Amino acid sequence: MKGAMAVGLAASLAACTEAPQMGGQGGGNTLQRIRDAGTVKVGIAGEIPYGFTQGGEVTGESPEVAKAVFKALGVENVEATQVEFDQLIPALQAGQYDMVAAGMAIIPKRCEQAQFSTVDYVTNTAFLVPQGNPQDVTSFEDIKEKGLGLAVLSGTIEQQVAQALNVGEIQTYGGQSEMLQALQAGRAYAGALTDISLRALLDQNPGVKFEVTEGFVPVVDGKEQIQAGGFVFRKGETELVNAFNEELTKLHDSGQWLEIVEPFGFTEDNLPPKDVTTEQLCSGE
Repeated sequence: MKGAMAVGLAASLAACTEAPQMGGQGGGNTLQRIRDAGTVKVGIAGEIPYGFTQGGEVTGESPEVAKAVFKALGVENVEATQVEFDQLIPALQAGQYDMVAAGMAIIPKRCEQAQFSTVDYVTNTAFLVPQGNPQDVTSFEDIKEKGLGLAVLSGTIEQQVAQALNVGEIQTYGGQSEMLQALQAGRAYAGALTDISLRALLDQNPGVKFEVTEGFVPVVDGKEQIQAGGFVFRKGETELVNAFNEELTKLHDSGQWLEIVEPFGFTEDNLPPKDVTTEQLCSGE
């Protein structure tokens, strides 16, 4: 993962600092303010591999991509504030940081609250289950039909899918480690997250007797729930978002994006297809 930090940016985990507001929510020239300061403040949730700290520095797929984008925009420093996942957007709106770089899935409810970048990546959903998967669980429907407990992270798309499909016993946790502890204690049979997150969780805990099921795309009311992640900004930050999107697209098209994210378990399969757009995901289509 250190290799991905060769961009040379002085990233650090900051205390709960406030990003200055100009002209109210989303107003003013935030991009110019960030350039003048030479520092952009980002929010993360401590979720591996999307956005976390290591050796006192912020890293992960989203922060490393953000570093590359902002370096191209003339901003050398990235500072991070960690909050629980379901507090990422409220803290953004409260001005604690300039943007969210935490691998947040683009869904209509969140689009009502904030503005997403273009799609950064796509990924599948999977379950963390006991080795051998004795209950033969491969879908949310299996969890529901067999009356099994399901652990999810609070505020995630997996929680929303499980609720939409009326899974009976849903347990919410604030972080991956708490979810893993619940599974080890037998409080739930399976934990739902993206397949990339769960594989990273096993890599971080090589002695646990669990495995990751094959990734899949959940379906709710006949519609595929595509897991597509992006960066999040306050509404009205048009100039900042447009500049960010332009540089993010360059990273995707040049192949530099793949070089940055490979250390975190991403592959070419996670590049967003051209027909998967933020507008489409925000509309729920």
